Amino acid sequence: MSNFIDALKMVTFPIHKEGYKFIFIFAFITIIVALLSDFLGLIGLVATLWCVFFFRDPIRIAPKVEGAIVSPADGVVTKIEESVIAPSELEIKGKKFTKISIFLNVFNVHVNRVPFSGKIEKVVYVPGKFLSANTEDASDENERNIAYLKTSDNKDIIFSQVAGLIARRIVSDLKDKQEVKIGDKYGIIRFGSRMDIYLPKGTKIISQVGQTMIGGETIIANI
Repeated sequence: MSNFIDALKMVTFPIHKEGYKFIFIFAFITIIVALLSDFLGLIGLVATLWCVFFFRDPIRIAPKVEGAIVSPADGVVTKIEESVIAPSELEIKGKKFTKISIFLNVFNVHVNRVPFSGKIEKVVYVPGKFLSANTEDASDENERNIAYLKTSDNKDIIFSQVAGLIARRIVSDLKDKQEVKIGDKYGIIRFGSRMDIYLPKGTKIISQVGQTMIGGETIIANI
């Protein structure tokens, strides 16, 4: 028990509010199994510390670069597609976008951040499947939460939280007509996922496939 408490004291980074109940459950189970077996207690301790690590919520500082669009999530850029239409749920007609997909593994920070300042025109939650987040069909078939942002100069930016094979819960605090600033925290996806961001056609893309993103800090493009 003392080793477990000492290990938890080593945690110095902030924890997202969504994580506390899971950490408590993991810790409670660890205490129970530790009474039965030191080995099981050790496994439980590792699992609990991983849970704490998963829900970490580090401080991020958005770059002060004019026109910069930051990554909405930590992870690796897996795909960049040109001339893509907006998600059908938003009913945006006649506009083409550049779509950038970012894959988050279970070791990435899963707190999501607003990529650019503006007004949230619409938020749409779409129930769906739980295919692996790095598959081709995940953007259209998986559970997702889509946010449609309008910039001060009337440009459209769309960012979508996409559930993955393990992720079973998307959390978003965004509301229709809400004013937001670049780098604002707005939600989290639990246990492995993907973020898609749709940028206006002609936006200067700075990121590349295979590049590692830091949510709220890495400049992904410039509008």
